[in-house]
Formats: sequence, C-alpha cells, structure tokens
Amino acid sequence: RARVLCVASASSEASAGAGGALPKEIERVKVKRLLSMGASAIGQVVRLSGWVRTVRDQKAFAFIELNDGSCLKGVQLVVPGETEAYGVVDDLSTGAAVTIFGEVVESPAKGQAIEVRVSSLTLVGDCPSDGYPLQKKRHSLEFLRTIAHLRPRTNAIGAVARVRSALSYATHSFFASKGFQMVHTPLITASDCEGAGELFRVTTLPYDARPDDADAKNDSEAKTGSEAKVAEKDPLADDFFGRAAYLTVSGQLSAETYACALGDVYTFGPTFRAEESNTARHLAEFWMIEPEMAFCDLEGDMNNAEEYVKYVVNYALENCAEDLAFFTKFYDKTLQEKLRTLVDEPFARVSYSD
Repeated sequence: RARVLCVASASSEASAGAGGALPKEIERVKVKRLLSMGASAIGQVVRLSGWVRTVRDQKAFAFIELNDGSCLKGVQLVVPGETEAYGVVDDLSTGAAVTIFGEVVESPAKGQAIEVRVSSLTLVGDCPSDGYPLQKKRHSLEFLRTIAHLRPRTNAIGAVARVRSALSYATHSFFASKGFQMVHTPLITASDCEGAGELFRVTTLPYDARPDDADAKNDSEAKTGSEAKVAEKDPLADDFFGRAAYLTVSGQLSAETYACALGDVYTFGPTFRAEESNTARHLAEFWMIEPEMAFCDLEGDMNNAEEYVKYVVNYALENCAEDLAFFTKFYDKTLQEKLRTLVDEPFARVSYSD
C-alpha cells in the first residue's frame, strides 16, 4: 500500500512534482555513497529510498532523518513548507518507508556537510507510531530478541550485519588471492566427522514415530536366523533417505577429498551442533571456515591461519570504521586498539611441549 504525492508510482517517477519534471533516468543512490561524496554532491538531484528515523515538523519546514541500512549514519532531509511534498509529513513517523527526490545542498548544521532539499515525496509504507516498538533510544539486546523482525533496523544489529558482510567478502577475497578453490559441502549428511555424536537428526517420519538410533539398522543387519526375522524391519526404512541423516557438524571430510584433487580448498558455510549447553561459547548454528591444503606442513598451516585473520580484520578496520567506532563507544572501549594490535603484531606460537 502506498500513498503517493508528486510521484504516481515506481514506474512513473518522472511525474512533475512541486519541483518540476524529474528525469526518469535518475537512479536511486545509497545514503552511504551520498555521504561519502560530501560537498562534491552539492547541486545534484538525487533519489533516495529508506526508512524514517526521526521527523520534526517546524511548520515552515520539516526535518527528516532517513536511513537505508547502507551505513550507520542517516542523511537529513529538509521539506519546505511551501511544497506539495510537505503535505505528507503529517503521515510520517519513525519506521515509515519513503522514497524522495531532491537537490543536495550545503548543510548549515554542524556535523554534516550536506542535506537534501526535498521536492518530491512518496510514502511507500506507513508505520503507526503507537505500534512501532523501536524509538530513538538505546534498547537492550534482550528486548531486541523479542522483536526479531525489526531488530536489523537498530544501530547495533545493523552494524553487526554490515561487519559480518565485510568479513565474508574479505574471506573469499583472501582465499581467492591464495589460489584456493571454494567447495560447497553437503548440509545433510550421514556422517559425524568429528565423532562427537551431538547431531541434529533430519527426518520426514512423523514426529511420534520416534525412530531408533542409526545403530539400530546395523544391529538388525548383524542378526541371523530367527533374530533377523524379528528385526528385519528397519525403523528408518520409511525415512526419506532410508537411513539416519543429520545436519552437518563440519565440511571437513568433503573438503579433504577435494583437496586431494584440487590442491588447496576451503569451505565456508553453516554447521550445526546439538550440544545442550547454554553458554556464550556454544552455538547450535554457526558458519565455519575450513581450509584444507595438500602438500602442506604445520608451519604452512599456521602461516595461512595468521595471514587470514590479519587480512580480514584489517579489511574490517579499513571498510567498517564507522561501525567499529560504534562498537568501541558502546560495547568495548578498547576494541579498535585491540584489533589494530592483532593486525600489526606477529602471532605467538606455542609448541605442544610448552
């Protein structure tokens, strides 16, 4: 549902608004890119889409802070009171989705080089303030867990997502630069490569069928004579795979077979552990990076690990400075210092005898 002012629809964004006809070829620009352009963007007509963080109506004009998730900071929009676009300001609230066209101008306010003077405004999706739980204040992580569908819009979770995305990109860049091949290993498997036995079972059997452990099949196959007749019905015979299947705990076994054919490979994907532990060091689901190298010794393995960690952390420092500064301010005052030390200092190596 969209209430449209000045712009009839996404397919007719060249409609004439209070600011005159807008060229159809104007493409959306991300807030991060616009802010990085700084004063060089002044005079350009831009199209922005995002979600309202705050809105302040000053009668003669209105201020809107718009964020699209591309960076931590939002961009300030100024809606002049004499424009038709100003008529939709009363319908805006925190969380509303909008698309705007406007001219980038120099900002007289401190802390920002530019702002956008809005000439056309579309309310893409309203957000009633009485039912939107996120406000311009700090929310606890415990509270955010209760609103999983909205928490990515917060500064903390948004920053985590951007840093994680950067680290993922850096991971692939690092291994590609070293000549590694990425291998996609199965998520559903019949093996427990680490022998821990703490696995999540995958089954299509009814929830009340309660199939026995995978060993039941092996036990029945080992029986002979009358015992085999009693146990000839495999409890997993009617399951999807006809045998026990689990979510993988590691892609290591598959990666090793490919390493013996392709040389250097790595896996990067989700793994699952069914350990009943409610500590910060145990996760039921997490993504794991597992390199496997043929014709390599322990020294080469350690070198690869150290180079990888330094590479991805340095990439985050260079490309996620704003988000890391946020973490340093609110979560760990020494975070950036510790990360820089990690990149600059050699790793200590301890032998088994030590």
